[in-house]
Amino acid sequence: MTPNPFQQCIDMCYACAAACNPCASACLSEPHADAMTQCIRLDIECAEICTLAASTMAREGAFSAEVCGVCAKVCDACAAVCEKHEADHCQRCAAACRACAEACRSMYAGQSS
Repeated sequence: MTPNPFQQCIDMCYACAAACNPCASACLSEPHADAMTQCIRLDIECAEICTLAASTMAREGAFSAEVCGVCAKVCDACAAVCEKHEADHCQRCAAACRACAEACRSMYAGQSS
């Protein structure tokens, strides 16, 4: 079986989803959770799009590049919001989102030309 050429990006997407989901849960447990609504929503959306992107790339789907382009945008948005919060879970999430966005942008650029 040939290795998937997108494996590194797939791994980054799953790692990002694995950071976003606990961040959303932790934000919901914060005493000021109402002030973190945007963070929670973006965490959930980011985790979902990252999982979709990883699944699409794992199948070497026809729209992998396009999905990765969208994934990079969502990851950037999530990172920007998470970076505003001092909580460790938000900082870890932001770092995972930045790494995933970079990997997805590279994949998108390499496949969409």
